[in-house]
Amino acid sequence: MSSSASTDKKLRFLLDENVKKELFRFLKSEGYEVTFKPKELSNGKLAAFSKSELSILVFNDRHFSDPLKFPREKIFSVVLLAIPQNTTRMLLDSFDRLLKSKSKPKDFEGFLITLKEDDFGISPIPSVSGHTFAGKA
Repeated sequence: MSSSASTDKKLRFLLDENVKKELFRFLKSEGYEVTFKPKELSNGKLAAFSKSELSILVFNDRHFSDPLKFPREKIFSVVLLAIPQNTTRMLLDSFDRLLKSKSKPKDFEGFLITLKEDDFGISPIPSVSGHTFAGKA
């Protein structure tokens, strides 16, 4: 069974250790499965974990948005927080809007989502072969 066949499951999030703890608490309070990245886990293993567990990686820097290091075959989905970290309310409001628009794993699978203050951008994560994922945005 392919990962996209499990589209009725709840969203799962894996937060980078630099993401505000308030986002962790918010996602938990909304009923999502959410964990912080274990510090001893390398980025490659973290990406593999994301893929195997259908977990959406949430982080503050652009490291996981590099398609040469982390193509679609190696990572499930990525949310890049392009919001100043000193604005917790804005972060939570923006994430809430994202979750009202995208609510199923298939909405995230194979995509890099850049979360901004007032909206979000979504683009397919390129594959190793150079062909992009032809999913729905």
